[in-house]
Amino acid sequence: MGSPIEDDVHNSEAYYLQMLDTLLPREENERRKGVHHYKHAFRGFSAMLTEEEAAALSGHDEVVSVFEDPMLQLHTTRSWDFLDSLSGVSSSSPIYNSLHGSSDIIIGVVDTGIWPESPSFSDKGFGEIPSKWKGICMEAPDFNKSNCNRKLIGARYYKSTGATSARDSNGHGTHTSSTAAGSHVNGASDRGLARGTAKGGQPGCRIAAYKTCTADGCSGSAILKAIDDAVHDGVDIISISIGLNAAFQSDYLSDPIAIGAFHAELKGIMVIASAGNDGPDASTVTNVAPWLFTVAASNIDRDFQSSVILGSGKVIRGAGIHFSNATRPKAYSLVYARNAAAASKPVEDARTCLPGSLDPKKVSGKVIVCVMPRDAVITKQIIKVVVEDAGARGLILVNQKERIRASDFGHFPFSEVDMTDGYKILKYMLHTKSPTVTIVPTVEVKPTKPAPIVAIFSSRGPASLTENILKPDVMAPGVLILAALPPPKTAKPSTPKFGLASGTSMSCPHVSGAAAFVKAHRPSWTPSMIKSALMTTAITYDNMRRPVTNTSGLTSTPHETGAGEISPQLAINPGLVFETTAQDYLQFLCYYGYTQKTISKTLTKEPKFNCPKKTSKDLISNINYPSISIGNLRRGQRKMIERSVTNVGPERNVTYVAHIEAPEGLVVKVAPKRLVFGENVDKVSFKVWFYGEKSASKRYHHGSLKWSDGYHSVRSGFSVNIN
Repeated sequence: MGSPIEDDVHNSEAYYLQMLDTLLPREENERRKGVHHYKHAFRGFSAMLTEEEAAALSGHDEVVSVFEDPMLQLHTTRSWDFLDSLSGVSSSSPIYNSLHGSSDIIIGVVDTGIWPESPSFSDKGFGEIPSKWKGICMEAPDFNKSNCNRKLIGARYYKSTGATSARDSNGHGTHTSSTAAGSHVNGASDRGLARGTAKGGQPGCRIAAYKTCTADGCSGSAILKAIDDAVHDGVDIISISIGLNAAFQSDYLSDPIAIGAFHAELKGIMVIASAGNDGPDASTVTNVAPWLFTVAASNIDRDFQSSVILGSGKVIRGAGIHFSNATRPKAYSLVYARNAAAASKPVEDARTCLPGSLDPKKVSGKVIVCVMPRDAVITKQIIKVVVEDAGARGLILVNQKERIRASDFGHFPFSEVDMTDGYKILKYMLHTKSPTVTIVPTVEVKPTKPAPIVAIFSSRGPASLTENILKPDVMAPGVLILAALPPPKTAKPSTPKFGLASGTSMSCPHVSGAAAFVKAHRPSWTPSMIKSALMTTAITYDNMRRPVTNTSGLTSTPHETGAGEISPQLAINPGLVFETTAQDYLQFLCYYGYTQKTISKTLTKEPKFNCPKKTSKDLISNINYPSISIGNLRRGQRKMIERSVTNVGPERNVTYVAHIEAPEGLVVKVAPKRLVFGENVDKVSFKVWFYGEKSASKRYHHGSLKWSDGYHSVRSGFSVNIN
């Protein structure tokens, strides 16, 4: 995907058609037309080819690369108030409110489309559409131009995906769009839960929707086309809650999101992407290119309690979301799954409610107690299906592995309890002839502590493609987030509908909204400056002022949280920023192993660019990134990393002093220890040395380097793997 060249004959659609014309049989007219033509941010095309035809095309002199169109997957309101409370900056402050009015910032959301009638996309109080906007509102039988307004200023869909409209039938795109920039909607709730005012991170922002995903997934070629269109249309930020599974990430130059985002970055457009939902396993993080802003997920200080009342009268408070149609919850007989095994099935399979393990005659009409297996070979939703099929009237799930968290089970009575409470329930059953239980409908509990906690599903680092860039970058709320959804099919299109959803898909638009918030206050900042500000001001403690933990109760690492939980209010005044330039990104690709010829043809026509003579993946650690990662440091080895920072604070004459937090076994030193800025000095470089002691354990070691002027605290986390 090369950079576009003005008036280049090879950049014309006719040229691509001619190329296909020489390759494909004459009778195949549809295939000869191609599918997508990329011309704004980069040049190229997509077409339907056989393996033999693709191989033949790859040998063409003008073709840089040919890769298969991947099918990517979606990474599926109190959260903004929670972020405010963590930072200590009130959302009622004049600065905060002044930046939540109407603005000309445009967020492009690449997703499943949008439900335009939702009140979250009302344009009440909005001024005229920004003059920079060049996009369109694509019409369809169920989507008119009048569905766009001064808030939702554009909508596109891509026929190659099978879509017939930009309208969102899935709900994912509507949810993410309203999370990023939804207008204020009072009285929002999910069937009565989480009631309050729903709003996005920057309610005054404009939204442009790009529908690339359907029930079958998200076409890589359509995502590339959407990014290309968004760059042309005039968006400021692109939000993508989509990604490849980490196991299928081959390299950066065959990843449609990485390719499109690189060109967007060169045009000054920030691309924010979800980290994936394959946690808690290590090396599962996706969207790991350094020019992408990669987002992990956390919970907020709100939970949903589903209590159980034993026949003895004892109340046990569990977690879960379910909605009962009954005016009064009913008591049911209680059965332990281990005692309800089907004939010839192992009792241990029945204990964990594996498919086919239960005897319906022993389960039907009762509430069943299942134990979540430690190895997580089965999900909660599968267990629900298993016990429902067996005729159970409710489920108590004992989680023996991690902190319990609420899951949405609809109208099926459900409560999740920890091992301590699970033993209490089993003890009651053991000593009671006819045990019974009542599962009480869900109630909201807030504020809960501790929060944030790393979400169990949030994908973890280190990145599989290279461990010398620390990913994910930051963490944001992504557990049971309330946002807009399409209404039921039987309701009027304008009927307000909101729902709770979890995933890094939900945390990603939080960062998109936060980035828009920062850009509203710092309109001249580049994407890397905004990224740096959000990373170096991120919060690493919870609402108990203790280090952030994961669902196992262990102190989290940067491979789980990145720099920490975002704090949009602190990010508008970070003091110093790390500027990561196009030259840094190009050198990254050289260090990774791409040749200069490949990089020049694929990504840039910058005449001044040359790959360094010395290239090595170890040198990736030296690009000017806000965090530091060293994937391989031998015991007894010393490694030097260089960084530079730019003063963006209110004081020109200011001095920052270094503070190092290093773990046992890793010696860290910095020089100079003081960074002095003046009238003519706004950028200063420094060096950090890492030394692995010979007695150090062989694993990743994590710490931080902070620069402080007495007011600002500029924190860079580091992760060093000592071998």
